[in-house]
Amino acid sequence: MNKNKIKASKILLFLVASLFLITFIFAQDETPEYNVCCEKTENGAWCQNTLEENCLNSVDPETGKPYRKTPTSCEATSFCKLGCCIDTEEGLCMENTPLRVCEENKGTWVDDSQCIVPQCNLGCCLIGDQASFVTLTRCKRLSNIYGLETNFRNDILNEKSCIMLAYRQDRGACVYEVDGERTCKIMTRGECLESTKEKSENQTSETEFFKNYLCSADDLATNCGPTKETICVEGKFEVYFKDSCGNPANIYDANKIYSKDPSYWQKIVQKQESCGYGKPNTNSKTCGNCEYLLGSICKEGEAAYGDHICHDINCHNTENGNDYRNGESWCVYQGETGNGADPVGSRHFRHVCVHGEETIEPCADFRNEVCISEEFGSAYGNFQEAACRVNRWSDCIDQIERYDCENKDLRDCYWMTGAHYEAAGEGKIGESSDEGDDEFFDDVFNKEEDYARYVKENSEGILAGGGICLPNVPPGFEFWNSEGKAKSICSLGNSKQVVIFEEDIFGSKSCVENCEVLEQNWVNNMNKLCISLGDCGNHVNFIGRYTDKGVYVKDNGKKRLGEEPSEEDEEEEDVEWEEFE
Repeated sequence: MNKNKIKASKILLFLVASLFLITFIFAQDETPEYNVCCEKTENGAWCQNTLEENCLNSVDPETGKPYRKTPTSCEATSFCKLGCCIDTEEGLCMENTPLRVCEENKGTWVDDSQCIVPQCNLGCCLIGDQASFVTLTRCKRLSNIYGLETNFRNDILNEKSCIMLAYRQDRGACVYEVDGERTCKIMTRGECLESTKEKSENQTSETEFFKNYLCSADDLATNCGPTKETICVEGKFEVYFKDSCGNPANIYDANKIYSKDPSYWQKIVQKQESCGYGKPNTNSKTCGNCEYLLGSICKEGEAAYGDHICHDINCHNTENGNDYRNGESWCVYQGETGNGADPVGSRHFRHVCVHGEETIEPCADFRNEVCISEEFGSAYGNFQEAACRVNRWSDCIDQIERYDCENKDLRDCYWMTGAHYEAAGEGKIGESSDEGDDEFFDDVFNKEEDYARYVKENSEGILAGGGICLPNVPPGFEFWNSEGKAKSICSLGNSKQVVIFEEDIFGSKSCVENCEVLEQNWVNNMNKLCISLGDCGNHVNFIGRYTDKGVYVKDNGKKRLGEEPSEEDEEEEDVEWEEFE
């Protein structure tokens, strides 16, 4: 009987196992075969191993090409390869992120799926009395959010140690006995623990730490009591009450002396919960909640109680007549700047407001550096910053396309229309012809396009029409140095033009080709071009004195503008016309 039961059990077990196996095999057969990697699917998912019919076939607006798909796993592709995606703005590192997904979210992708890269190194970020084990970039972001200074410890290697460090940063009352009298100091928990190890001979008890308590708290029963005196605390900007033991209490508030509000002397009150939060409270006699970012710090002064107030450290009535906040910087120029307008001998300067004093920092001389500034928003309003940067003018004249000329990422140039630079053609002004000019005109100049061709081939230097790329801030020259670069650079503005006239049967002449160079507007444009190249052309200097010896214009041998340059003035610009009738 027992044998039959055992046999029946075995048969039943076999049937169940067989049924399970068959069901499993059938289930496998019903599973679709994922045969391709789709860069993007119809339902908007990125980098999916799926059926080809699920792939999105439209054009990627980022690349202008169709979304990719390939008959392999996504891990084996270049566009969906797994790596580390770094959010440089938030300071976050995301492991095992496909390249395309990272690019779509404006992240920086690194070929390391585990994010073992310097940008993702973790450390302890201390934010007030809190701590977080994050990257340095993330720590800066968090500090900015909470309006606190960045305190990042890269020597802390794990989260547990980071939390313990924050625990030791707790601030409060450290109570102990000296010669039998109960006294107190305000410090961190860590400092209080250390003082236990190093207690003095007069200390007759172990230290006790009370988080967030003031030494004047009634519950602690110490010999430290409230006063009406105030102090400035090293490393802080606010005015603080001082207890009878010399410890800082809470931020000074004339309405919170002990007789008016005893509760203000029991526990630490945070800055944001104190009087006048978010304001500079400059010169206030009743509130000491100074705000450094708005331009106020603790300093001696007359107040309702104590001898300290929030002192104004912003800059007023500066050189340019404007007011600036502490830490702001701005640019000052010696005349117009940009579009080639900087005066001869001028220089750029960076001015900085430092604790109420306006300091001046010159940029490199000869305009080898330019001053640039930018205004950005902050939690405390707009803030301006300026910096001296290298003047990237040297390859402006080489740019022939406006887009390249105005590419601010590469160079500091501007585009001027109405003139262009072109090397002289084979036939130059003044060259003789075996046939003579008259025969050349008779044989060749029978069509209007031949006039234009002749002008183009025989004019040289700066020509009319088109556009030219010039330094936005012209460089300065050591004009007294005969071996300097003034002559070679200014000579780039030289121009010799051919103007063609026709004479009718009555002997009257009329201009038929390149006539615009006879107009005063052309002369003005040529002078603007000259001064844009550097300290060339007719222009004012930085003290307002004008010189008219920088451009010499001669029309068919007759002077039209300026004095003919002497040998000493060879580097000055020369614009010359020659007429053919």
